[in-house]
Amino acid sequence: MKIVVGMLAIVGMVFAAGVCAAQPGYQIVSVADGGTIKGTVKWLGPLPHLTSLEIDKDPQICDPDGNHKQRDLERLLVAPDGGIANAVIFLRDVTRGKPMDLIAGRQYLNQKNCRYEPHILLVPVGGNLQVKSSDPTLHTVHMTGASDYNLPFTLKDQIINRPMNRAGAVQLRCNAGHVWMNGEMIVASHPYYAVTDQNGYFELSQVPPGDYEIVAWHEGWKIVGESPLYDVMTQRRVKRPVFSDPVIWSKHVSVPARDAVVVDFTLSEHPPQLPVGR
Repeated sequence: MKIVVGMLAIVGMVFAAGVCAAQPGYQIVSVADGGTIKGTVKWLGPLPHLTSLEIDKDPQICDPDGNHKQRDLERLLVAPDGGIANAVIFLRDVTRGKPMDLIAGRQYLNQKNCRYEPHILLVPVGGNLQVKSSDPTLHTVHMTGASDYNLPFTLKDQIINRPMNRAGAVQLRCNAGHVWMNGEMIVASHPYYAVTDQNGYFELSQVPPGDYEIVAWHEGWKIVGESPLYDVMTQRRVKRPVFSDPVIWSKHVSVPARDAVVVDFTLSEHPPQLPVGR
């Protein structure tokens, strides 16, 4: 296996710019001699203090077992060995390659026990996002960013489908008073995207041989403020957390024909900085 050389780190960018930098005219071609990029995203150093929020609405639905009075915001999930889940890895400026084959399970959102499952969605441009509520209470899925739907769910097992027409990042929040509910969706313009698993592992397959910039994106975990919100059901004002900007950093990679290359990323309390002279 060949090891990646060269690194270019970019921090504090909004993800929409990173995604939309890809060429809009992606061409599907046969990739008979494609290579594979695999690797991990891991946390480096002590873990930061992570805030959880009180489950102060619909506890019988949001916490049916009564075991968790607080809800983790799921913005930074680190395995015992340091692997970071829910980072998005993608290739920038890809113009041709395999057909779109993003994982189907990340194109379907379920609202269950007042959580978004999965926390990170990955939907192709022009594809449909299917949203379901498994909870017998009012939820809304309010989207901002590359999509701006505001979808109300008044019935248990209600399903709504919506097309995703613009590439970029979409923030998901609940406007029905469940202020801890949050998630992110990436609308992708080509198939070379992956979300790290619970151990921080990712893999991109059938990549045409050549040189690329591979980008790691993390949604950000710090709470930097609060935004007021009116809960129409309880007719009271609540406060929803505002999160820090995503962290984006990248490396250069050469993909060999019919072989694999390893790319590993690290993230810490002090994000990667732009190298001197770059």
